[in-house]
Amino acid sequence: MSLENKVFVVTGAGGGIGSELAYALLQRGAKVVAVDLNEENLKLFEKQINSENLKIVALDITDKNAVDKLPAKVKETFDTVEGLINCAGIIQPFVKVNDLKIDSVDKVMKVNFYGTLYMTKAFLPKLLERPEAHLVNVSSMGGFLPVPGQSIYGASKAAVKLLTEGLYSELKDTNVHVSIVFPGATKTNITTNSGVTAPASAGDMDSSNFPMLSAEEAANIILNGIEKKKYQIFTGKDSKFMNILYRLSPKFATNFIANKMKSLLN
Repeated sequence: MSLENKVFVVTGAGGGIGSELAYALLQRGAKVVAVDLNEENLKLFEKQINSENLKIVALDITDKNAVDKLPAKVKETFDTVEGLINCAGIIQPFVKVNDLKIDSVDKVMKVNFYGTLYMTKAFLPKLLERPEAHLVNVSSMGGFLPVPGQSIYGASKAAVKLLTEGLYSELKDTNVHVSIVFPGATKTNITTNSGVTAPASAGDMDSSNFPMLSAEEAANIILNGIEKKKYQIFTGKDSKFMNILYRLSPKFATNFIANKMKSLLN
């Protein structure tokens, strides 16, 4: 799918991979609606980019009523929408499920799963009207492989994975392409944005085995995958490697990660 002159809605565009996706889309000739909860970050991004092809919208994706009104708001600037990239996401506090407060569980599920679902439901009818369109949901390496201290985050991303795979099955005979993204370790501000303090050992696996990707590198891998209409998009050697290892031996892969990351909970 050519990105030039296409209109893409990108959530989580206030920072990290989301903002890099928005920037890279503009660089490739697309038009972008950048959506994020943090209006200050969006305005700073808008000032830095200074493009008539960019529209920013401060929005809480867990607010279904607000999300339902977003397509009409987009239409005020752009007549059509050909792409939706659900990139917004947060992590949980680094604690075991037994010690995790239900409020934290609700927050993670609302942002990561329901936010993705609300955006998909709001824009899918618009995508189906276009001659060609693309729906992209960002899951995580943690969506197919458990990480200690991030079990609920992983569950939310696993839900995104299965939702997206189901959408692919339902839409494969339509004009809407569907991709699921599995980012590996990426240098972003997700920990800060989630209001979580990460243990110093959180990066142990990343630094000792695989180099962390920059958000810019991850964004360009994702866009290259969209252009090639890839079903699954893995960003980072760690994500690719662990996907293979998990498929070969789920128990071994689970123990490998548990041993590597056990200091997260110490």
